[in-house]
Formats: sequence, C-alpha cells, structure tokens
Amino acid sequence: MDNKEAHHQLVVFYDGSCEGCIKDRANYERWAGEGGNDIYWFDITGQEDTLLSLGLTPHKVLRELHVQTSDGEVLSEIDAYILLMRRVPRLKLLAWFIGLPIVRPCLSWIYRTWVERRLQRQGRI
Repeated sequence: MDNKEAHHQLVVFYDGSCEGCIKDRANYERWAGEGGNDIYWFDITGQEDTLLSLGLTPHKVLRELHVQTSDGEVLSEIDAYILLMRRVPRLKLLAWFIGLPIVRPCLSWIYRTWVERRLQRQGRI
C-alpha cells in the first residue's frame, strides 16, 4: 500500500479472487453510501509480501476478513464484520446480534467452515 490510502479510516483486506467477496463489497458500498467513502478496499490477491510487511499472515487473511483502523489496530473475522456493519444504519442491529455471546462462536464456526470449503472447492488450498 502507498500513501494514497493514508486518508482512509479503514482498510478492508478482501479476497478479490472470490466472486462472493466482490458481491459482498458491492453490497456494502451501496448500503454504506457516502459513509463508506473513507474505506480503502485492498485486494489481497498476489499481495503476500505486502501483507507480511504489515504483520499480517497471508494464510489467515485469506481465511478471515481483516480490517485495519486508522490507528493501526487490526480486527479479524466476526470483529471485523461487526465494525463494518456498525457503520451502516440498516446493519447496526445485525452487528449487535452477531456479537452476542451465544451467536458469535456459532457464527464464527459456520463462517470458518464455509470459507475452508469454498477455498478447497476452488483448489486454492
């Protein structure tokens, strides 16, 4: 990444080789409207060296959504989704729900299982 991303409040590391991830990004941008203008979407495809230079493990970033805040904090998986959802009025209630102590671990397991199966189907792991 270079200095042009410096003005963004969030950097979202996403899998640009994943059709579903691209659709999810488009939906988020549409729902967030101008509220999503301060997000830089970083496609992790072929960016292993850049990820490592940021202290991120390419293996993990491929399997979990990662978001970096303007102060450098990195959130992953469900925490990353909650952060993004809280920024969109129509998704705030869903963000609260998936953060519940009973829901979070179940959803985390489903999410990890779904991603692993998708990557295996695609022959990427």
